[in-house]
Amino acid sequence: MDSQSKHTISSRLQAVKQKSGKSYNQIAEETGLTNVYVAQLLKRQAQLKTETAPKLRAALPELPEELLHEMMKPPLRSYDPNLIQEPTVYRLNEAVMHFGESIKEIINEEFGDGIYRLLLLC
Repeated sequence: MDSQSKHTISSRLQAVKQKSGKSYNQIAEETGLTNVYVAQLLKRQAQLKTETAPKLRAALPELPEELLHEMMKPPLRSYDPNLIQEPTVYRLNEAVMHFGESIKEIINEEFGDGIYRLLLLC
């Protein structure tokens, strides 16, 4: 999947969400997922698991079957390089740059060397 088709699919997924009138928090509550994971799914930055598909379908009944199947494929993770200029993203990046080294030290102290062990806990 190229970035253009990813953008098209993501736009269609966002339209389904908007039509539902539900927030990411509401969809997360209904599916048992986190709001960030729901947002990642609808931006095609995460892969929908087979066992989660019926819950998402129930939360978003207008979701076409073809998009549901598309969401189950491995995502093409990418980002728009201009996104860093968006004020919220810029500040988040700035926070990571400022606190990142200390956060890394705490993660290493609590969970050992390497991020993979932490990710397994999530």
